[in-house]
Amino acid sequence: MKKVCILNYGSGNVKSVKNALDRIGVESYISNDVNALRSSSHIVLPGVGAFGSAMKRIQECLPLNEIENQVFNHEKPYLGICVGMQVLSERGYEHGLYKGLGWLSGCEVIENTKQIRQPHIGWNSVSIREKSPILFDIEDHSDFYFVHSYIMTCLDKSYTIGETDYGKKFPSIVRSRNIFGVQFHPEKSQENGLQLLRNFCSIE
Repeated sequence: MKKVCILNYGSGNVKSVKNALDRIGVESYISNDVNALRSSSHIVLPGVGAFGSAMKRIQECLPLNEIENQVFNHEKPYLGICVGMQVLSERGYEHGLYKGLGWLSGCEVIENTKQIRQPHIGWNSVSIREKSPILFDIEDHSDFYFVHSYIMTCLDKSYTIGETDYGKKFPSIVRSRNIFGVQFHPEKSQENGLQLLRNFCSIE
């Protein structure tokens, strides 16, 4: 039975994500409790705000050792949303230099080009670069809802399974084994977002 643990560091759309999971009939709960993590089948980290402040709150609020145990040793599917995706990188340069979780080696978060209006808010399309279970039944160039100013870059291009163009192309969906990240907000992306969440929750 699918049970999604939604992590809450105090700066994410946790209720919106739970409402979206409720809509697709997936059991979920908002909790940072170690036992909740252990009893979950899937883990989601929603996020909004700046990289540095997000990492500070994550380190203060979340049991990172147990999260890493569940993700790396028990191989539970993990989804980071927006800043929740960005903190998977090694470092971020938003208002300074900050260390990330480092789960995606060679990735960092940088400012997007200044030659285009920031932040990037609204609908934009995702070009599928590689087939993945999280993209089942989602067409190439499908639209999702974005809100961000900084973008991830990865030396290892194999992490990028979907990319978006806003001033420059950037990874908008990343994957490393059972770890997934999306720069957009699936909980705000109508049917495409709900389908992506269905797909994620179907991953064993």
